[in-house]
Amino acid sequence: MRRRDFIIFAGGLVPALPFASHAQEAKRIPVIGVLWHAADAEAEGPYFKALAEGFHDLGYVQGRNILFEHRFPNETPERFRAMAAELVSLKPDVLVSVGVAAAPYLKSATTTIPLVFTLVADPIGMKLVDNLARPSGNTTGLSTVGTDLAGKRFELLKEIVPGISRVALLINPNERTSLTYVSEGHSAAAKLGLGLDMFEASTQDELPPAFSAMASAGTQALLIPGGGLFFQARVTVAKLGLTHRIPICVWSRESLEAGALLSYGPDYISIVRRASVYVDKILKGTRPSDLPVEQPTRFQFLINQKTATTLGLDVPSYLQQLADEVIE
Repeated sequence: MRRRDFIIFAGGLVPALPFASHAQEAKRIPVIGVLWHAADAEAEGPYFKALAEGFHDLGYVQGRNILFEHRFPNETPERFRAMAAELVSLKPDVLVSVGVAAAPYLKSATTTIPLVFTLVADPIGMKLVDNLARPSGNTTGLSTVGTDLAGKRFELLKEIVPGISRVALLINPNERTSLTYVSEGHSAAAKLGLGLDMFEASTQDELPPAFSAMASAGTQALLIPGGGLFFQARVTVAKLGLTHRIPICVWSRESLEAGALLSYGPDYISIVRRASVYVDKILKGTRPSDLPVEQPTRFQFLINQKTATTLGLDVPSYLQQLADEVIE
C-alpha cells in the first residue's frame, strides 16, 4: 500500500469508530419488565392481551424492536418480592406493574428505573407518588380511582335489592388499599343508612368460609372492590354469591361477566392498554415525573340480567335505562 493511500485510509478510520458505535447503540432493543399478579398469562386473561395490543398499536413487535420480561407471582407475597428484585436485576429500560399488589414491590426494589403502574386505586395513599399532577421520582402510571366509588355502588345495590338494610364488604387484608376501602365503605354505608359488616379473604381457600359467614350474618348484598385475588377468583366468587343468594356489586366488566349482579367502575382493559403510551413516552425521553398520573373520566354501569333473574330480583326499568349495558 502506498504511503498516501494509507494516510487516507487511516484518516477515515477515526471518524468511523463513533459511527459504528452509534449504529450498535441504535440497534439495541429496549427491555420492558412486567410484574403481573396472577399465575400466568392465561390467568391474567384480557389484561395480558390488552397490554400486548397497546404496544402493537404503537408499532412495537416482540423481538424486533422491544423485548418483554414477564413475571407472574400468583398473588404470593414472597414471589412478588423475589420477582420484583429479579426484574430490577435485569436492568430493563422501563418497569410496568399490573394490579394493586405488584406496584409497591417494584417501587421498593428501585428508585432509578422508570416505573409505570396500572390498576391502582390510591397511588398517593400507597405512597407510589406524592402528587398526581407532578409525581416525583421514577414512578407514574394510571389509576382506577377505585376507593371513592363505594357510595355509588352501595346506592345501586340499594335501588335493586328490596328492603335492603345490611350490606357487606369483602376485602383482602394483604392488599395495601384494604384500610382505605374499609374507611370508604363505612362512610358510604352510613350516609345511606345501611349497616355494614366486614369480611376478609386473603386466599381463594378462605372464600367459601367467608361467604358462609356472610349468610349466617344475614348479609343482603355484597360489595367487592378491585384486587388481584378477587379477579383471579371472580368465577368462584360469583358462584358462591348465587349459592348463598347474595347479590354482588363488583368493579369491572370482567368481574361482572363471571356472574356478579352489578358492576360500576372504569374500563380496566383500556387502562392496561394505555400503559403502553406511558412506556413509549419514557422510551422516547420523557421523565416519569413529567407524566401526570392518569385518572379515568368515565365509569361504566353494567347489569347482569341473568344473575338478577336467578336471584329473583326485578331490575327497575329506570336502572336499565341508566345502565351502559344490560348483559343478558
